[in-house]
Amino acid sequence: MTTKILALRNVVRNPITALLKQPNIQNNGQNNLIQFSTSPLVYVNFFNKLPAEKLWKSVTSVSNAGAKKGRGKGAGRIRIRDLNRGQIIGVGKINMLWPGLSAPVIRGRELLKQQRLPDDPERMEKLIKLRDSMTRFRRLKLSPIERGWSGARMPGRSLGPPDPVADEEFVGFDTKVLQLRPLLIMKGTLGRTRNFQAMVVTGNGQGLAGFGIGKAKEAQAALRKAKNRAGKKLMHFDIYKNHTVYHDFFTAFGKTKIYVQKKNEGYGLMVHRAIKEICQAIGIKDLRAKVEGPSNLQHIVKAFFIGLLQQRTHQQLAEEKKLHLVEYRAENEYYPTVVASPSTVRTKEEIPKDETLDFKQYVMNDKVILQKKKFPRFYETMPHYELFLKKYEKYRNHEKIRLDLKVEYGEVKSFLNDKYPEEKNEQEA
Repeated sequence: MTTKILALRNVVRNPITALLKQPNIQNNGQNNLIQFSTSPLVYVNFFNKLPAEKLWKSVTSVSNAGAKKGRGKGAGRIRIRDLNRGQIIGVGKINMLWPGLSAPVIRGRELLKQQRLPDDPERMEKLIKLRDSMTRFRRLKLSPIERGWSGARMPGRSLGPPDPVADEEFVGFDTKVLQLRPLLIMKGTLGRTRNFQAMVVTGNGQGLAGFGIGKAKEAQAALRKAKNRAGKKLMHFDIYKNHTVYHDFFTAFGKTKIYVQKKNEGYGLMVHRAIKEICQAIGIKDLRAKVEGPSNLQHIVKAFFIGLLQQRTHQQLAEEKKLHLVEYRAENEYYPTVVASPSTVRTKEEIPKDETLDFKQYVMNDKVILQKKKFPRFYETMPHYELFLKKYEKYRNHEKIRLDLKVEYGEVKSFLNDKYPEEKNEQEA
């Protein structure tokens, strides 16, 4: 049985050689010709049954399940070389002029004839360079300044100013992408369709800003639509001393809540990254914002814009209360400074006893800010900490006094040094 199977394999591989070795070959002595009969064998396999396009696809493609995992992430970068690209009908290695194929039959009043033109020595080099460029995948490289919130993704990146409207141009404006996401919608006729939704904010950094949302089939179209909508819906916001808001405020949209605090110059923006882009578009430099509840990006943006629109200037607050607005600052040692005065001031008898006169409580609409209780450090309740305080009580604030003296006089010296100057030793000099 083994011998028959091996013989059959030889017939399939080399039919002519196998038949020559068979014992039933007839040999005529007259012409010494070998007579044998062969039957046609059809070679049908995977490689000659399918076209080249499907063969390449089977090698380079990845299944839907594999494309979602790590091994299939780079599958879209593999490109097949199209050997027909760059080839022109009628143009080959020998540069010939073919009337009706590579040139018109009649040029002017002259009837063209077939003729040979000078050869192009760089033709093959151009074709090879064109074919090599088809398989190379160039990754998009961005400078650190142009990067978004995470790598080369669109959120956080700049789109430039909105498109001009009629003769009006957006000079000095810049647009930042806040959100770009695909939307899958199931329809009865078309099945699952995918659109893109983009949300952007645009502003000139001088109190003028707006946001817009756009939807389209392509991502770039959605970004362009959102950018132009944001440019058509600009809002003006007052900025206190060109660096922060006028007062603290609480705002909400849906279940998303934001508590915004006014900060001194130099504090910076300690806020959500979407709120940071909005502040930079408006021109706010110092702010602190705490977001509570769901982190829906659209709710955060809408809530922050609502809070900015509801804030009032110091003069508006003074006119509402018909009282002077006084500010106390720690750097001025809490010296009262009149910030705004109304046109008419109420007297003490005209002010009701139950009226809210505290500035922060009034701008927060009589809402109380919940602050967590501060617990003492674990070592402050122990007996050895009291001994430590008693021992170093006479040295308390020495470091602060030394620092103040160095700032004021440039050296550490007594406050009586001007009245009774100290003598410097030669070693110290």
